[in-house]
Amino acid sequence: MISASQCRAARGLLNWTQAKLSEETGLSVVTVRAFEKGGEMRDSNRNLLRLTFERAGVEFIPENGGGAGVRLRDRDMPGPA
Repeated sequence: MISASQCRAARGLLNWTQAKLSEETGLSVVTVRAFEKGGEMRDSNRNLLRLTFERAGVEFIPENGGGAGVRLRDRDMPGPA
């Protein structure tokens, strides 16, 4: 699942505002803002955030001892189906 810090980082990589993320996902800005501040969010909505970011070119890096993270996908590599 995507964390609040990964959500903020992914938005930063894409230069998206909370309003843009709201527009892309259909979630309210209030919901996005609350989640990014550490509030709870349904798993289905967290999955929606992740899928939206992945379609936009973000890759999520799993916890591997150095902490979970995000990065932009290499534009020459195919994205998720």
